[in-house]
Amino acid sequence: MLWTEVEARIAAGEDEHTELKTWQAFPKRVADALCALANTDGGLLVLGIADDLSIVGVAEDPDAVQERLTSLLQNGLSTPISARLGCHGEDGRWIHWVEVRKIRYPDPVRAGGRVLVRRGRSTVEPSPAELQELYNLFGFVMTEEQIVPGSSVADLDLDVFDSFLRKSGLDLDEAPQPDRLDDLRNRGIVGIDDNEARLTLYGLLCFSRQPQSFSPTRNAWVQLVAYAGTDRADETILTGEARGRLDEQVERSLGWIKALGIREEYGEIERQDRTLVPLRALREAVVNAVVHRDYAILGSKVMVEVFTDRVDITSPGVLPNHSTVEAALAGGHPRTRNELLANYLTTRGLMEVRGRGLPIVRREMLAFNNTRPKLVSSRDGGFVRLTLFR
Repeated sequence: MLWTEVEARIAAGEDEHTELKTWQAFPKRVADALCALANTDGGLLVLGIADDLSIVGVAEDPDAVQERLTSLLQNGLSTPISARLGCHGEDGRWIHWVEVRKIRYPDPVRAGGRVLVRRGRSTVEPSPAELQELYNLFGFVMTEEQIVPGSSVADLDLDVFDSFLRKSGLDLDEAPQPDRLDDLRNRGIVGIDDNEARLTLYGLLCFSRQPQSFSPTRNAWVQLVAYAGTDRADETILTGEARGRLDEQVERSLGWIKALGIREEYGEIERQDRTLVPLRALREAVVNAVVHRDYAILGSKVMVEVFTDRVDITSPGVLPNHSTVEAALAGGHPRTRNELLANYLTTRGLMEVRGRGLPIVRREMLAFNNTRPKLVSSRDGGFVRLTLFR
């Protein structure tokens, strides 16, 4: 940021994205300000400014001040935060500023053990409701909007993107059309990181050519296993992998289950083919697993495991936003962890209207063999498991 821009921000005074302080505030109040800006939307901290907006400057050696600020950014908070430093000297007075970026970690930043946010012109502790929303924002809901390092627009399959737009009801031949990059940004597929356009997790999982080719998504696929008995200790008879975009993961998982074989049943007149479990129920289970999984948990995959008595579908993370097992099975108020991913699969025709998935699974299983699906959400184990009985 240029000094002229900083000067204009000083003249405008403090707001949600601008904090002005004297150097006497270092280090505690400076750390608090950095924490609050990083947890909110990022912003500018300027040092050497009095309460009346007059420039008092920082008396210390400017290089030493920059070093102390760098150390605070790296070691003074619960986690290092990204920022750009600048300074300007005039009439023997030095002004220092820190451009703070909004963090992209699974948890909010803490200063002195406290979570702080920017509210208007003040740095404050969030209320209990705000704190819960903040955890949802960083750990769950917004995970799909985090930028994936090393990705670029070149990794997108634009034919898939255009197909999605057409399924959404848009006419791509109608003029004028929006700028391509602007359209990708507005739809949450691309974000700007250090002036570079990079894919978000949503963009990578739904529209890229090779979604699993980046470190954060290396395990974002479905592991398929069939056992000879009722326990993981029993012999493994077949394994598979459902990789690719989210819709491809769902379709490949279903194809693998169907390839395990169909049981033939003969009635009085004609033969009936029965799958291991109803395919519609299985589709809903797999869709729920890939959409609602916690993508902030790295190193874990969605698991589809076939036993002789059941099929288990397990996804990383617990039920989102304090949803309960009872409410989820009953189709209560839907609480989606990843709204963009859910919208993608809904548009692709693979996901039911929000809230209907598990009730459909229950109905399909009752009609199939008069059993009810079993849902477990384990906070200790960090997983959600849906069981369909064969």
